[in-house]
Amino acid sequence: MENLVFKEELLQIHKALYEIPKTYRSDMRVPARIFITEKMLDEILEDKSLLQTVNVATLPGIVNYSLAMPDIHQGYGFPIGGVAAMSIAGGGVISPGGIGYDINCGVRLLAASMNVTEIKPYIENLATQLFHAVPSGVGRGGKLKLKGEELDKVLSRGARRMLELGYGSQSDLDHCEENGHMEGADPYKVSEKAKNRGADQLGTLGSGNHFLEVQYVDEIYDERVAKAFGLEMGIVTVMIHCGSRGLGHQTCTDYVNIMMPNLQKWNIVLPDRELACAPFTSPEGQDYFSAMKASANFAWANRHLIGHWVKEEFKKVIGDVNLRTVYDLSHNMGKKETHIVNGKPQELIVHRKGATRAFPAGRPEIPEAYRAVGHPVLIPGTMGTASYVLVGTQEGMEVAWGSSCHGAGRSMSRIKAKRTVRGSELRQQLEAKGITIRCDSDPGLAEEAPIAYKDVDNVIEVVELAKLAKRVARLRPLAVIKGG
Repeated sequence: MENLVFKEELLQIHKALYEIPKTYRSDMRVPARIFITEKMLDEILEDKSLLQTVNVATLPGIVNYSLAMPDIHQGYGFPIGGVAAMSIAGGGVISPGGIGYDINCGVRLLAASMNVTEIKPYIENLATQLFHAVPSGVGRGGKLKLKGEELDKVLSRGARRMLELGYGSQSDLDHCEENGHMEGADPYKVSEKAKNRGADQLGTLGSGNHFLEVQYVDEIYDERVAKAFGLEMGIVTVMIHCGSRGLGHQTCTDYVNIMMPNLQKWNIVLPDRELACAPFTSPEGQDYFSAMKASANFAWANRHLIGHWVKEEFKKVIGDVNLRTVYDLSHNMGKKETHIVNGKPQELIVHRKGATRAFPAGRPEIPEAYRAVGHPVLIPGTMGTASYVLVGTQEGMEVAWGSSCHGAGRSMSRIKAKRTVRGSELRQQLEAKGITIRCDSDPGLAEEAPIAYKDVDNVIEVVELAKLAKRVARLRPLAVIKGG
């Protein structure tokens, strides 16, 4: 099997869309499409992300296209930034590699009742307090430790269980994808090893690209939609980016190991074993889907709890300040959704891996507060640049199953970033720009240097050119809290 796809083998559909035709390889069931500009395309030709997009196009039951968002980069099986919808009635599969190891890695955005000028005298102390209140780093545990039946309740009920335990508010649930809880989660489909890994990790960020960031709105692009989201110029926001921690990672590992030996039984031939999958309707497929939902519930409970700690620290440091959840949504998930296929509604299992659901106005899945405009699409950038709030479009529903990018997307490996960037110098550069950094690992900071990522502005430009989503607001960082 070849390692790379060459530029001349791609067809340009329009300025922000390329296609690898179905004729490229005999095992492709559908074409592969990449939302990207020519300049950005040149940046990804050296890794295997395009080949991975082609490989996804071979999966049983895939509908229309194998898709990749403009933040595409090489992942496990699927590229990060990959989107694929499988027909449930048509023998479609579910693939853990198409959802990711960090199940329901996602973003929660809070908005504060204060502006950037008002917070600046407190920002250094606030950053320090947040760093201590929200543990981060590899394997770090939190203040809440749950085992046995108590942990199972979180896996079953997600963020709702956190509310029952006295954390957060009903408004947090009302402004969360799935209201912070997926029906059909089965904690008994999650292994004891996975549960043990997650037992003390609720309310923690983890490592890698996960972070907590205090920001402010520095640009409004759509006044009407921004108003519906409660965003206005200058207000302070807090972005939380993390997922299901060790529990989700182990769940993915467990089910990849279950599916791989059964591929022959299901007559599934794969170009890459990392695409291990199961027919969605098979017992193994349904077991994984139930375990995935339980892991997703754990992740929503995690971000909900972190949001609670953040609110507490704001009150301790600043006093009478209100923080509300704007929205919380996933960018590593498998969802059962109904979409129009060949003019008729069809039930699909939509894989989004490093891709964000971006539904426009009117979809029943959108919280009532946002149904008239579409839900917020939260796109974190890098430490030294900006993050964005977008809103979905009807065109995006038609060409990408209502999906958008999930961030800037890596352009440099973590190892190369650490060789290229000195964490101590990066810390000084960011603080010279007025960005407070709380990270106890210089190598960990270097891994996430802005230079290690694509230009988020270019990524957002592609999203708009392709009409996947529209800009609503831009957020600039004031303080970054992360682990090494």
